[in-house]
Amino acid sequence: MLLASVSFVAVGGFLSNQIASALYDERFDQFSAEAGSALVDTKAVFRDSSATDRDTTSRLVLDSVNALVGSETDAPRQSILVPISGEGLFIPTTVSQDGATAGMLPPDLQSAVRDGQDIYWAPITIPVTQDGDQDAPGIAFGTQVQLPPERSPYALYVYYDLSSMQSTLDYIHGVLWLVGLVLLLVIGGITWYVTRSVMLPVSHAASVSEKLASGQLQERMEVSGEDEVARLGASFNHMAGSLQDQITQLAQLSQMQQRFVSDVSHELRTPLTTVRMAAEVLHDARDEFNPVNKRSAEILFDQVERFQALLADLLEISRFDAGAAVLEAESVDVVQLVQHAIDGARPLAERLGSDLRIVSAETECIADADGRRIDRILRNLIVNALEHGEARPVEIHIACNPEAVAVAVRDHGIGMTPLEASRVFDRFWRADPARARTTGGSGLGLSIATEDARLHHAWLEAWGMPGEGACFR
Repeated sequence: MLLASVSFVAVGGFLSNQIASALYDERFDQFSAEAGSALVDTKAVFRDSSATDRDTTSRLVLDSVNALVGSETDAPRQSILVPISGEGLFIPTTVSQDGATAGMLPPDLQSAVRDGQDIYWAPITIPVTQDGDQDAPGIAFGTQVQLPPERSPYALYVYYDLSSMQSTLDYIHGVLWLVGLVLLLVIGGITWYVTRSVMLPVSHAASVSEKLASGQLQERMEVSGEDEVARLGASFNHMAGSLQDQITQLAQLSQMQQRFVSDVSHELRTPLTTVRMAAEVLHDARDEFNPVNKRSAEILFDQVERFQALLADLLEISRFDAGAAVLEAESVDVVQLVQHAIDGARPLAERLGSDLRIVSAETECIADADGRRIDRILRNLIVNALEHGEARPVEIHIACNPEAVAVAVRDHGIGMTPLEASRVFDRFWRADPARARTTGGSGLGLSIATEDARLHHAWLEAWGMPGEGACFR
């Protein structure tokens, strides 16, 4: 609407200017020819007159001034005779119309007529009423004449009243404004209708999209008609239906996978318990075996322990996937949990030759958390740091305030790239598959730690640099 309004004003102004210019130029040529001819004829009359007294000259002036009056209805012509100087003055200012004065003539025009012998012109303002409240545009032509018998210089003017032309232009302006307003209203109505017919379906599509994103997969758009918007709605509904089917299939497949993992894990626990009991018996009696059988018993015991830890991790992951994990929060001291995790990992640290130490000024950090899950997170991070710490010191930083608590485990070992840091929490992912594990982890420790952190509405992040170590916070 704003652009249309500006366009109408620009076009209307251009048309108005062109019409006024064309009308003025046409009438100016006509007035210039008429006024020039009349002034030259009158000038010749004064020049050839044989008047010798004031009365004869006065009658000649009055007749000549009245003879210059034009009766055209669209631009009536009037005349004025004005003395140029007071020397030899015996005829005062003479006008052909009541109310006309020499004061309405522009000073520039009067100066040009006084100093030259040609015919000059200038636009003027003609007072329509005596008090001057209303003025009309006009155009004046003037030349210098000499009255007999002394040949005293006078200025003779003829002027045209252009009120009729101005009324015509005002009417044209009014028509242009009215047509512009009507067109603007029509364009506004069309714009409102088209915008409404397009935006309502788009707004409805946005609302349906938000509902689909929130999980209301049964939502669809209302389709009516056969235009492009209706085709868009039909395509949108087809896409929503396809997405619903695929999401439903994926959800069912995910549930089947979760149930399969859970069922397999549960079913394996019974035979695994039996195998572990047999492995413990063999491990306890390994000193009575020959070296080959003794080593086999030790390997069997270690792998059964690892298998049991893997089953426990798979069961925990299946509980997270099924949404069955429950947070049992209570007030715990995070500093004590860190110390407990360090005590549990100290044998591994001594075997690997790494130094575990706490770097913190905090002596107590009380938080509402599940102590078992926080301890599991800490153990995973510390063991992971020892595994990749290259026998260098491992630092555990603790910080807290009334709103939050944070623990960071920093090692100075092999480190990792930013790409590896972004994937380190993926299940069963290893930065270097060829690297041997010291503790024989399941590959799910960091994934479980991430889920434990999310259960606390917290987060777990990692940083690393090759050769400079890594930090998990």
